[in-house]
Amino acid sequence: MATILLIVIYIAFIGLGIPDSLFGTAWPAIYTEFGLPISFASFVTVIISCGTIVSSMASAKVIGRFGTNRVSAFSTAMTAAALLGFSCSGSLIAMCLFAVPLGLGAGAIDTALNNYVALHYSATHMSFLHCFYGIGVTVSPYILSLVISGNHRWRGGYKIAFGLQLVITLVLLFTLPLWSKAHGSENTSDGKEMKTLTFREIIQIPGVKLMWCLFITSCAIECTCGGWGSTFLVEYKQILPEHAAKIIMYYYAGMALGRFLSGVLAARLNSWQIIKIGQCILGAALVILLLPLPAFLSAVGLFMVGLGNGPLFPNFNYLTPQNFGEEVSQSVIGTQMAASYVGIMAAPAVCGILGQNISMGIFPVYLLVFYCIMLITTHRVRTVLAHKPQR
Repeated sequence: MATILLIVIYIAFIGLGIPDSLFGTAWPAIYTEFGLPISFASFVTVIISCGTIVSSMASAKVIGRFGTNRVSAFSTAMTAAALLGFSCSGSLIAMCLFAVPLGLGAGAIDTALNNYVALHYSATHMSFLHCFYGIGVTVSPYILSLVISGNHRWRGGYKIAFGLQLVITLVLLFTLPLWSKAHGSENTSDGKEMKTLTFREIIQIPGVKLMWCLFITSCAIECTCGGWGSTFLVEYKQILPEHAAKIIMYYYAGMALGRFLSGVLAARLNSWQIIKIGQCILGAALVILLLPLPAFLSAVGLFMVGLGNGPLFPNFNYLTPQNFGEEVSQSVIGTQMAASYVGIMAAPAVCGILGQNISMGIFPVYLLVFYCIMLITTHRVRTVLAHKPQR
């Protein structure tokens, strides 16, 4: 039962990834059709991020009342409805309205499933979980590329994505009873009931704010590379746009490979050891990007950024019950997801402003700042957690 349920959870995480890369890929066709400035995409993406933050913060109370299975199914249905709404939208205002359920649904799924896997499965399964997110992120742009030149254009891509999301919703609905059969009620591994903490109670737990910082730095590096890596290659390294696009594919491939290898290594190493290896690879990658090396080595550098940074997020998540106790992990992980989306929303925007006003040569320096903060915070959080009373 536990294995079948794990497969269902993996499928649900593919659904989490499907909408995340669809809007950015479709935006060039959308703003052309609607006659909008390029920068107006931020209205939609910020609303999605804000919705995700809100639902992440409220997730512990909602999941405690309705259960991970029902929350996951309902939230996936919300994202499916939002995708259908996007496909029918005739204005930016309509897209902003449908961005609300898309963000709320994504935040709830992310928080619920990350905590569930951290409690009931191994670190290997957590890393593989995020590999399946990578499948979802990859699938939707590919689908869009097949239909965007046809009669339905970008709307056809959204309708296909809606169909996939609807199928995933039905899978989750039909397997609702499986959750209790596989792992029983929503309790910890030792039978204790989950506690729902207030934000004030969470922030007083030693080490929580430091872990927030780690999530922000990792997600800032991930999304800044995805959002501005291509522009850095074109504007600063003088690489042709079509070649730059292929190099960014290597970056995402490195991220997926890093998470896969993390799952393999988890059988021999603990999460902190994997995090250390990832941070070492990430540091070497940033050196390659900083040095005045031939342009083709930038592909190696960005691949290594993905390879090193990719395993950090799933391992940070997996450590939550160990760091703070299983009974409060749902509450804590909700705030960690919210912190992640702060980094996702703010860091790329600031990099764009700096690149426009200074030069895109600031790109690797900007990443290095987050990396240095990450290293200092990692050392500090391990010290704090080592001196915490054992739960």
